[in-house]
Amino acid sequence: MTTLAAHTRAQAARQGLLTSDDAHRAAGLLFRIENVPFSRWHTKARIIMGSATLFDAFDALSLAFVLPVLVGLWQLSAAQIGLLIASGYLGQVIGALFFGWMAERYGRVPSASVTVGLMSVLSIVCAFTGSFHMLFLCRFLQGIGVGGEVPVAATYINELSQAHGRGKFFVLYELIFPLGLLAAAQVGAFLVPRFGWEYMFLVGGIPGILVALLITRLPESPRWLIARGRLDDAEKVIRSLEASTPKRNLDAQTDRQAIEQRINALAAGAGKRQRGSWKELFSPVYRGRTIIVWLLWASSYFVANGINNWLPSLYKTVYHLPLQESLRMASVSNVLSACAVLGCALLIDRVGRRRWAIASFILSGALLALLGVLKAESAWSVMFLASSAYAVMGTTTVLLYLYTPEIYPTRMRAIGTGLATSWLRAASAAAPAMVGVVLAGHGIATVFLMFAGVTVLGLLAAWRMIETTNRSLEEISP
Repeated sequence: MTTLAAHTRAQAARQGLLTSDDAHRAAGLLFRIENVPFSRWHTKARIIMGSATLFDAFDALSLAFVLPVLVGLWQLSAAQIGLLIASGYLGQVIGALFFGWMAERYGRVPSASVTVGLMSVLSIVCAFTGSFHMLFLCRFLQGIGVGGEVPVAATYINELSQAHGRGKFFVLYELIFPLGLLAAAQVGAFLVPRFGWEYMFLVGGIPGILVALLITRLPESPRWLIARGRLDDAEKVIRSLEASTPKRNLDAQTDRQAIEQRINALAAGAGKRQRGSWKELFSPVYRGRTIIVWLLWASSYFVANGINNWLPSLYKTVYHLPLQESLRMASVSNVLSACAVLGCALLIDRVGRRRWAIASFILSGALLALLGVLKAESAWSVMFLASSAYAVMGTTTVLLYLYTPEIYPTRMRAIGTGLATSWLRAASAAAPAMVGVVLAGHGIATVFLMFAGVTVLGLLAAWRMIETTNRSLEEISP
């Protein structure tokens, strides 16, 4: 009997199926994940994976603080500036898609470690490029790693989280991204004028190699292991989770009905495929969610990264400020963004995902429209209004890393998040190029009016979001 049961289980696992017994066991494991409050076990994973996200942000923004030097050194045109900024994002589209698939097939941890290693090594290589074309190529290749790291890391942290307080826990993790942008801004403002642009890439690359090694020592996502039918491996991870704290969230008696409903739902699903594919993103259940979240990613990042990547060069080329002052004023947007994201982390579980996103698009759009109406006549008006608009929109860009993994089931969470983030890469590649064209043909005021117009599209999409606050991942996504 034991041999027959093992054979049946192995055959079901190869086909991506769960037997009825395994479905009951899987439900119990999911309950145990939800039952353990946030502890040092979660914090360790958040810090290590967060360190990778910090250097991801650093590498993503490093070029913006190198460009004011390269503009004069290599005699770059506005179009070439836009292309250099876009090169990294073009690579990120490929990285988000490829590593999203890799994370579903081989696991979250190995995929994340490869992405961090790739982007760190290429950052070092960028320091030794000596021409526009070589830097364009290296930034493109580095973008593949950068594009894969954040969605895989976001999926991993989401899957470690429980329903209650997930928003605060996750956004505090995502706070590391704007802190990485802030670090890039401060390091760039100090380092580039004194030591040269090459050191910006070295600082972003060398520590990242150590972080990649630390990631390999993290436990695999237990939800991913359960979805792949590797219940014994999931059991080991969950035991280490439970050993980290004696506290528990749920009571087996008072929560018995909810537990039984989850067990029955999983048992009823025994025999169904547990492996998702990109095609399921367009099934009746998920089609609307997919379209809405793609619009949110594209519109929010078109605005946020369009502003953030161009600000240092705008201060120097449009307003003719000295290099050091240009970099210092550009860093203001990242200081404001870090403060705004901290506020989001503390309030998001009270306000809710949908209402926060709606308010963010309205306020950011109003600030950008005001700047356009005022003709963006001074660098100070840009610093106050554009930096504030970026900070507000930055809370939504972080929020989407929380929201997107929530609306998809474990079997296709990394694929869904990777595909969604590919829209941020495409929008982030298009925005700098479009800014260069609009700036050259119509002036700086029109640039900010363009950004304000894009926030209207984001607002319409935010209005159709589903609310996911304080709901378990399995409840949100069948």
